[in-house]
Amino acid sequence: MDADLRELFRLMVVTRRLDEEATALQRQGVLPAYAPVRGQEAAQIGSAAALALDRDFAFPTYRELGAAVAMGVDPVAYLAMHLNIWHGGLYDANASRLAPPNAVVGGPVLHAVGWAMGAKLDGTGGAALTYFGDGASSQGDIHEAMNFAGVYRLPVVFFCQNNGWAISLPTGDQVAGGSVAARAAGYGFEGLQVDGNDVTAVFEATKQALERARSGEGPALIEAMTYRLGPHSTSDDPSRYRSAEEERARAEQDPIALAKNSLTTEEITSAEQHAAAVVATTTEGLRALQPPPGDELFSFVYREPTAALLAQHRAWKESQDA
Repeated sequence: MDADLRELFRLMVVTRRLDEEATALQRQGVLPAYAPVRGQEAAQIGSAAALALDRDFAFPTYRELGAAVAMGVDPVAYLAMHLNIWHGGLYDANASRLAPPNAVVGGPVLHAVGWAMGAKLDGTGGAALTYFGDGASSQGDIHEAMNFAGVYRLPVVFFCQNNGWAISLPTGDQVAGGSVAARAAGYGFEGLQVDGNDVTAVFEATKQALERARSGEGPALIEAMTYRLGPHSTSDDPSRYRSAEEERARAEQDPIALAKNSLTTEEITSAEQHAAAVVATTTEGLRALQPPPGDELFSFVYREPTAALLAQHRAWKESQDA
């Protein structure tokens, strides 16, 4: 697709309103926990919208609600992960081309590189897009993944959302040299920074990187410079480590507010009405979900159940019958 600001804006508004609703549902006790995405909508929507869903594959962290929205994943199926009743949500990862959310810091990057190696070997012509944050960029797994991808010229785009904070630690205190993108040179491929609050700029940068990866030109690293306007998670209090003045200043670069400057009142109203309808349907669907049967705790552990697992299952059933 091309960068259609109206459509990208609609997706951003859906993400923002779903994010607000998910936070509210956590406060109400419906969701045990949630990682807000407020402020990072342009980075996620712009990058995921650039994917070719017939051949590419995306590998998210636990904060990529916007990527799921852009890729057409059912919000109920995606947010079911946060109900803590099923690992990775209820959507079909293969059909949607979005891997299950990964809470291991740096974990999805390794998986993306493995998928990219497979894509290169079987000649599918697809590319992987993998997300991580500025904090995760300090993990050894990230270095290993990028080095491997560089050596084998794999079709993978590493997408770093630099939101300014690795939980409570500012980027400047944990990224040597001040730039994640600059590290790409050490792995032998291109690295670039992009305004992560400009959804069309993110889209174009990611689209070009994916096209190069598919054509055999190797990996790329994109560092989207954005800002986490909310807490790291619903158990976090950002007022303990950053000032209200900083938050107010960065709120002026809110990606949704910036996009509004190029749209008409009618287009904005239409997007908000569409988002309200999506939120209403999603909330109803989430509240209707029921926990799966308890036996499923033991159903997907091993291909062939071990004696120990069978014994645990019997003990669990006996405890339920008691």
